Amino acid sequence: MSRIGKSPISIPDGVKVQLDDNLMKVSSAKGLQSWYIHDNIKANIKDNTITLDRIDDTSFSRSLHGTTRQIINNMVIGVSDGFEKELEIIGVGYQATLEGKRLRLQIGYSHDIYFELPEGIKITADRTIIKINGIDKQLVGSVASKIRSFRKPEPYKGKGIRYKGENIKIKQGKTVGE
Repeated sequence: MSRIGKSPISIPDGVKVQLDDNLMKVSSAKGLQSWYIHDNIKANIKDNTITLDRIDDTSFSRSLHGTTRQIINNMVIGVSDGFEKELEIIGVGYQATLEGKRLRLQIGYSHDIYFELPEGIKITADRTIIKINGIDKQLVGSVASKIRSFRKPEPYKGKGIRYKGENIKIKQGKTVGE
């Protein structure tokens, strides 16, 4: 039995969960998320808890069990609390500003990079700190990864865009004359 899949999901106050056929809808004041549950997994909602069971013990059903539970749990956490990723920009003259629905990045190229914000994502940019918020964990992580990919931290001085608290191994560089 999957250790993750068999643990129940508690539904906090203010979160509404609906199950129509195999379509799970989770909503609150922050927004709505829906996800289609595979036919091999059965969901039960009772007394503010969601439990998931698999219909058989095949390897395919076992692989879906924990994954489905975690996706539904992330939906519940997303509509109740939300998710946040923080990026920091390191480098002289490197900065980020928000212009309407676009993020403007000045990160050492001859041109500025403009990033269009996807629906459901809120970004705050304070020159060297970028905070990405949203109710969809996958989308928040994807947006953070995309912004980081514009200028990954380089290994000699550490300049670039990195996650908050990320460690970059700094290389020594070449020595001059021995």
